[in-house]
This record gives sequence, structure tokens and C-alpha cells, in this order.
Amino acid sequence: MADIRAFRAFRYDMGRVGSLSDVVAPPYDVIDPPLQGRLFAASPYNAVRLELPQGGPGDTESENKYTRAARTLKEWVSESVLRQDTARALYVYEQEFEAEGRTYTRRGFFARVRLEPFGTGRVFPHEQTMSGPKEDRLKLYRATGFNLSPVFSLYPDPDGEVFRQLEPFTLKGPPLVAKDHLGVTNRLWLVTDSHTLSAVTGLMGPRPVFIADGHHRYETGLKYLDERKAAGEVPDDEAPANFCLMMLVGMSDPGLVILPTHRLVGGLPAVDTAQVEDAITDHFDVVGRFPDAAACWEHVEIDGSQDLLGFGTVADGKWFAARLRDPVVMAQLAPDHSAEWQGLGVSILHKLVLDRLLREKLGGTPTLKFVHLMREVTDAVAARECQVAVLVPPATMGHVERIAGHREKMPPKSTYFYPKLLTGMVFNSLRKD
Repeated sequence: MADIRAFRAFRYDMGRVGSLSDVVAPPYDVIDPPLQGRLFAASPYNAVRLELPQGGPGDTESENKYTRAARTLKEWVSESVLRQDTARALYVYEQEFEAEGRTYTRRGFFARVRLEPFGTGRVFPHEQTMSGPKEDRLKLYRATGFNLSPVFSLYPDPDGEVFRQLEPFTLKGPPLVAKDHLGVTNRLWLVTDSHTLSAVTGLMGPRPVFIADGHHRYETGLKYLDERKAAGEVPDDEAPANFCLMMLVGMSDPGLVILPTHRLVGGLPAVDTAQVEDAITDHFDVVGRFPDAAACWEHVEIDGSQDLLGFGTVADGKWFAARLRDPVVMAQLAPDHSAEWQGLGVSILHKLVLDRLLREKLGGTPTLKFVHLMREVTDAVAARECQVAVLVPPATMGHVERIAGHREKMPPKSTYFYPKLLTGMVFNSLRKD
């Protein structure tokens, strides 16, 4: 059973920091240096000082960005810039946003969730992780003893039964509100009613939980827990290090948006459309030619299948869509994976197109940049930042549930749940209950 708990979060004292909009930040993995600088300038209390502290040329083992984050956090707590709530709560979190011309509202709640090694319980990953981010987050966990940003997870709830328990509390009082750098409106309500907390945790118990975003943070939590146990600092199963901060959203929530993750391919010789078509022709049929990226993407999106990819070549500015002719080649290339995994657009792209066909037929060593919006694709092509752009259909919630449910992991960058959860709405101590 998934073990979901109310908890006493650390939160900003609005009387000390002013506007919540000035102190929140996106998670570390989407903060580039210019944005990092703007967030530092926004407020001396901006959460970026904890989430992604700045390094320096004089950093040492004992004085570095991680120790500075820990010192800053300790100062904020001692000065009551951050205060721990007195009552255990679940925290309703709502994000109102626009994506590709449509407005959405996504709703869920923050809770503590018991850590379970993957493959042993009811928490399921869906993507492969990389070692670099995990080592960085682990150093931050060790230094601060806090979950600074949440793991984003999903649970099946076709009738909205769980969130119905929480929804009345969003109507009883005004929320805390923060607007982020992307224009997303973020709202937070506290729910401390004991009957409601029991109802929600009881309803969540038998449901599986699928990690949508934050795999590195979850795996880091497991590693941190193992270290603390080895050091004798986890006296029992109720110690805070047994849990991680998680945002939970129902899979049927109408605001749950998965954006595509398109690939900008560099590292190739200068190639034109004819060369790319020739490279993939043994396994793909060209099903349409288009004047620009938008028209090509519209065709791929309307088609809705995973075996259709869009290709654009920077050298001649032409676009075409191509469909995998026979899925048997994927069974040959990835025999250890399920047919569902083999049929994913990202799997077809990486296993067949990038790792095999382009290398064999065009030479070079493909390098990748990942983007999500068509504007990002067209800007990159106009700036000649790649040789080939590939438009990739997004995986669906069904793919996440089925593939993760039988304990497979999708290729990296298979999903992009938009928008990201903010850092700074709530913090969770791994040392203090």
C-alpha cells in the first residue's frame, strides 16, 4: 500500500518576505544561468538560493555551494523567514496556465510519501535516470537535510474521488498565490481537518503512485535514507528520512498536460532532405511533405500514432513525415522490452533512427538538444543550431501507466509534464517531524 501522510511543512512567512511570487523558483533542472541570476536578484529570500546555489572559483570541500545553501536555510529558519506549520496538513496546489493557446488548471496536493525501493512496492518510476543529477541532489540533501522541491506523481482516480475530499477547502478561504516567470498562476491552500486527512490517506492507500517528474529526487531520497540508516540516524519507520515530499495529481485531472519533447540533432555532416530520406528508407515510408515545421507537426499531432515522426533539415528548410513500416525491427532491436515500449515514438527514434540508421548512413556522432514548443523548434532551425530537427509524438498517460505498471522505464525525455512544480511553496524537513 502507498503510505501517504499529512505533514508539517516549512513555509515562507509572508510578513517577512513580501510577495510569494518573488521568492519561488522553478526546479533546478530548468534554471539556466540567466534565469538563475534573475531569481537571485528578485529577492534575498528567493528559493533558488537553496535549490540551485551559485558556485564559485574558490569553492572547497568545506565551503561550497551546498554548504552555502545549508547555511542560508539555517539562517532563514532561525530568523523565522521560514516557519514550520503547527498542525499536520495536506496542501492543495493548483496551477493555472496556458499551453499552445489553451488555458488549463491542474490540481493536486502535497503530502509526505513513504520511500520504497523501486520494484518492491506501490511507487513506480517511468523514466530512466542519469547519475550526474542524482549526485548533485544527494550533496544538497546531505547539506540541508530538506526536500526543497517535490517529486511530481500521479495516481489512478477516474471518478475524482480523492480530490473531492479536498475541494471544499479551496472554497472556504483565499489561497496563497504566486505567479512565476512563465506566467503560471500557482495557488496553495492548507487542509488540516482530521476527518478529511484520514479520508484522503485511506483512499490513497490501495492506489499505485506513478512518478511523473522528479525521478532523480526520489532515487536521491532512497540513497539518503540508506546513508542515514547506516549512520544510525533513523531510529524507526516513522523517522522523517523515511519519507519524501510529493505532489500527487489524479491521472484523470483535466489540467494534466504532457508536452512533446522534440529533438534537435547536431553532430552530423551537413545533410539535406534527400539524404535523410535515403538514410531511413529501408524502414520508413514518407507519408507527407510540408512547407514548414508547423504544418508537419499538425499532421503528426492529428494522426496521433506513435510510429509517425516529423523530420526537418536545416540545409534546405524542407519538412516531411515518415511512418515506421514494420514494427518487427523494434522487436529485434529491443528484445528485452515490451511491445508497448518498442512502439513508443521516442523508442523508435532513439533505437532505430539515431543509434542505427543515421550513424550507419550519414556518419558523425549525433548530439541532442531537447525542446518542447514549436516556437523553440523553428527558432533553432532559423538559427541553424542543428542539422536535423525531429518532431516526436508525446507519450500518453496510458503509456505511463501501462509501461511503468509492469516495471519498465521509458527512454529519457519521454514525457514533459507542463508546467513544472515550483520550489518554495512548501519545504519538507528530513530531520524534523
